[in-house]
Amino acid sequence: MIWIIIFWTSIFLLLYSYILYPALLRILAHKKQSNRIIYSENDDMPDISVIMSVYNEEKVLENKINSIYNTSFPKGKMEVLVGSDGSNDRTEEILHRMNKKFINFSFYHSNLRKGKPNVLNDLVSKAKGDILILTDANVLLNESTITGLVKHFRNPEIGLVDSRMVNTGIRKSGISKQESAYISMEVNLKNREGLVWGTMMGPFGGCYALRKNLFNPIPENFLVDDFFLNLNVLKNRKKSINDMKVTVSEDVSDILLEEFRRKKRIAAGSFQNLSHYAGLLWPPYTSLSFSFISHKILRWFGPLFLIMIIISNAFIFERNEAYTYSIYLVGFLFTLTFIDLILNRFNKHIAFFRYLTHFFSMNLALSLGFIFFFKGIKTNVWEPTKRNQ
Repeated sequence: MIWIIIFWTSIFLLLYSYILYPALLRILAHKKQSNRIIYSENDDMPDISVIMSVYNEEKVLENKINSIYNTSFPKGKMEVLVGSDGSNDRTEEILHRMNKKFINFSFYHSNLRKGKPNVLNDLVSKAKGDILILTDANVLLNESTITGLVKHFRNPEIGLVDSRMVNTGIRKSGISKQESAYISMEVNLKNREGLVWGTMMGPFGGCYALRKNLFNPIPENFLVDDFFLNLNVLKNRKKSINDMKVTVSEDVSDILLEEFRRKKRIAAGSFQNLSHYAGLLWPPYTSLSFSFISHKILRWFGPLFLIMIIISNAFIFERNEAYTYSIYLVGFLFTLTFIDLILNRFNKHIAFFRYLTHFFSMNLALSLGFIFFFKGIKTNVWEPTKRNQ
């Protein structure tokens, strides 16, 4: 009986996190209005600081900086601070050129790699704006991006505002289509969390806005800075939301191994954040703890649920035909994943097979990320994910 309970409990928790919780939020968010206490075009906007840590971004950096200064936000109310984290390509040559071209532009150089979070800490300590725009080099802004983010901070309850990522570079050859579908699902889920409770569980990190007085220095060895800052906002009882009308564009990853490496790092960083902010889980009946558990923690322990499903199924598969068929089904799904990996080597791509590969690889990355965290993380320096630049 205990194995039957483990089997069905594990299945329920997986289904709850990926299907039932999003369905519940869809119902709760129906007809919910987004924040209406906003700055209008005629209002005096707050001063802002655009913050960016870069490492060997020569391919995208000039276009990124141009996209910042091409926004409609008043240039006299904006400063741009860029930190080069030991770049050894043409990044700093480009930064010198941009410094001569634009006003209120400053950049800083580090001879040694310090890691993105440490660079962000240094830049924020120099920032003069009341609102921080934290953004990545490979994420391009459109004309209304910054204004669309900043307008929400007229509402004193708002602490963090995320943009909506529009993915480019989607191909059939790799996992970009599946990754884009997953990102789209997550964007909608986070948007509804913000609408219902103001507890959006983490910005995507490419471009989001944060009150400077809510910036807490990121611990030296932390890997996921955006989620750390997001949880600090929620800890201070301010709202974290997503504005679906504020868009930015990013070249989505298409290479399975690159995305696997990125998700492994994010998983390790997620467990770091869980250990740091475990107090937010209590009491368990608050909207914050409910969304934290439902959206994040159950996902992070998804690999454990998958393992328990397989183990418990092995003990009960002879009890009746249903459990026999279920273990065959699990084996069949894993077989399709291996077939997809083989077909990919011959440049053959079947979308359904690739979704399975994406799901199982994501959970494998979570498993290895937990081991990485458990062994102890000594540095937050990493190589940026290669994209279809």
